[in-house]
Amino acid sequence: MHAYFVYTFLNMKRLFSTIFIFTIIAIKIYAVRPFITDDAAVVGRGLIQLETWTLFQKNSGEHWIMWAYGPSDKLEVAIGAIYGYNHQNFTFAVPLLEAKYLFHEYQSGKLPGIALATGTFLPAGKGAFVPSGYGAYGFLALTQCFGQDENVLIHGNLGVNYLRNNNENRFIGFWGLGTQIRTYKGWHLVGEIMSGDPYVPGTGLTYQTGVRYFVNDNIQLDATVGQGIAGEQKVPFWWGVGARFVFEKKQK
Repeated sequence: MHAYFVYTFLNMKRLFSTIFIFTIIAIKIYAVRPFITDDAAVVGRGLIQLETWTLFQKNSGEHWIMWAYGPSDKLEVAIGAIYGYNHQNFTFAVPLLEAKYLFHEYQSGKLPGIALATGTFLPAGKGAFVPSGYGAYGFLALTQCFGQDENVLIHGNLGVNYLRNNNENRFIGFWGLGTQIRTYKGWHLVGEIMSGDPYVPGTGLTYQTGVRYFVNDNIQLDATVGQGIAGEQKVPFWWGVGARFVFEKKQK
């Protein structure tokens, strides 16, 4: 297992070195999605967003990478991948494909933002992280904002997973409720409770809580812990860290 920790650490070091170089070039950071419960927002026309996060459980560790691009002010398309270890065995899965369309942008004290997301995780890769069959998901995302500086954000998701495995069709519903609360300067308290996961179908009732810190206009960091509350396969305790960036080309 030690070898996989070293392997993951070295790859994370290379990744964040690359991110740091890109951050010097970038000139602006935009709001991004929290945790599993997504927000009713898109990256924006012509912008590129990077989300990367690492989670560790008792017998596994995983590193996710998600790139998103905004071809318009309303549409966001994304591609992602996961790799790591499970019971000392290296595993990875690619690609995760997702599109999100913004119907209504959220504003402080007004009607909530509304967006619709659909995606699929193709059964390609190696080991435990590879989906057992073909499938897709879709969910509605709502975001309510309070305060001109987005002092409180509340996000709600409601969706369904479709799975095709062994010539059988399954539909699994999921939901999530999350919040981000500004506390002091760049610090925010964050938390969510959810049943299911669009990326990992069938997970039971779980929670996640932690902090989010805006280092400056270019860097945003997360640190969280979570655990399953109920379900046939209750998710074990996990802890994780993440970073989020959105890049805009410099104007000449």
